[in-house]
Amino acid sequence: MNRTDLLKRLEEPDKLWDVVVVGGGATGLGIAVDAATRGYSVAALEMADFAKSTSSRSTKLVHGGVRYLQKGDVMLVLEALRERGRMKANAPHLVKDQAFVISNYSYWDNILYFCGLTFYDLLSFGFGYGRSRFISPAKVMEYLPRSVRKGLKGGVVYHDGQFDDSRMAINLAQTCVENGGVVLNKAKVTAILHDERGKACGVEVEDLESGRRIELKAKSVINAGGILVDEIMSLDSPVHRKMVTPSQGVHIVLDKKFLQSDYAVMVPKTSDGRVLFAVPWHDKVVVGTTDILRPVPEIEPKPLREEVDFILNTASLYMDPAPTYADIESVFAGQRPLAAPRHEGKSTKELSRSHKIIVSDSGMVTITGGKWTSYRLMAEDTIDRAIKLGQLPPRKCVTKKFRIHGYRKNPDLHDHLYIYGSDRDKILALIEADPGLGAKLSDKYDYTAAEVVWAVREEMARDVEDVLARRVRLLFLDAREAVKAAPAVARIIASELGKDQAWIDDQVAQFTSLAQHYIMA
Repeated sequence: MNRTDLLKRLEEPDKLWDVVVVGGGATGLGIAVDAATRGYSVAALEMADFAKSTSSRSTKLVHGGVRYLQKGDVMLVLEALRERGRMKANAPHLVKDQAFVISNYSYWDNILYFCGLTFYDLLSFGFGYGRSRFISPAKVMEYLPRSVRKGLKGGVVYHDGQFDDSRMAINLAQTCVENGGVVLNKAKVTAILHDERGKACGVEVEDLESGRRIELKAKSVINAGGILVDEIMSLDSPVHRKMVTPSQGVHIVLDKKFLQSDYAVMVPKTSDGRVLFAVPWHDKVVVGTTDILRPVPEIEPKPLREEVDFILNTASLYMDPAPTYADIESVFAGQRPLAAPRHEGKSTKELSRSHKIIVSDSGMVTITGGKWTSYRLMAEDTIDRAIKLGQLPPRKCVTKKFRIHGYRKNPDLHDHLYIYGSDRDKILALIEADPGLGAKLSDKYDYTAAEVVWAVREEMARDVEDVLARRVRLLFLDAREAVKAAPAVARIIASELGKDQAWIDDQVAQFTSLAQHYIMA
């Protein structure tokens, strides 16, 4: 993906796009892929970086939602389980099977969770990852050596998926471009254009790098702004009912020694009714999440100390020894775009996790809610709605069985380059051509200079944060080490983009400031 070339395509005079998508997270990029693979001309615009907000801050799970099964929302679970299977089939280099253990401290829980998860397996028929089974206390301790042994009555093993969220977003962007679409980051939509009948007919977008403004005319304008959908709706009409209530989720990242297993931990009911996970991810353990309503949406939300306390306190009931603040290598917060309550005071547990599509009086289509696992279905539903509205000529969706960029079966999960799928060999070719690119960014991790070069040349990374947060993920794995790597990364990017020393110094300062939000003092 070459940003300069894609920007030129946006500037084509008198071009009428079939679809313009506002938002470059999971939903927006999924819609762009769906539209492009149906043969529509599509442009997707992201004001920050792809997956900058919610879509890079998930629990890293591809799941049907055991929690929703507890609530009796069978159709939502059935829908997500089918999409879970498709996601693995379409991107096997990023989505893998993950076995979970529920440790039970009462005999009743053994029966309850085994029966519930067996039903979960039945719902996933034809799209399953593996069968659930009961295990003895001795097996629980074998699978999870750091479990609390006292009072343990047994456990249940079940299967879901695990993935790298922002890497998936980048591959979706590449898939869109390969199929004729345009995606652009650092491109802020500043206005929704309307024709003489008041119908949405395009957008005005500002290229945040050059300051240039471009008008894009379109048959269909789709708002996939995530937690910012209300802001986009305000550009369309100053008067509209609030659509989204932000719900904040926080995760902490610990050393693998706190799990010492390839199995993940699922705590089905915490002290306040939430679900907690401890999931192996890139040789670390991601533990979370919280679920707290926030008054306003934030692109870079800050973890609240009460959220981190909750995670540590709950983890201490299941991990021995218990993790402390000193053990946190990174902490990250994200906000989910939940459907806004009709009455104030609702808890996040009462708000809908399913997606909703709203059509404004102008004909702008807005989609909100949902989760990563259902991104493909959400995209299909959105484009289908635009077709039903008469905005697009009818064409069938093809993404149920469509290989995402990087597709490679059975990657070597011990090779840190596995997340690049079929692009892995091209990164190694860079190092072969220039051995200096084999230099590591950090003494502690295997990330190399070649990955930074690749991120700039092929994945539209434009600054240090893009690389260290969403291309190689070091900020999310070890925030202090990411700060140490920032100067080297800045120099490589500057060499690729023709930036000067002042830009390098500014980038290092900006990233160092940002990284403080990921470090628990």
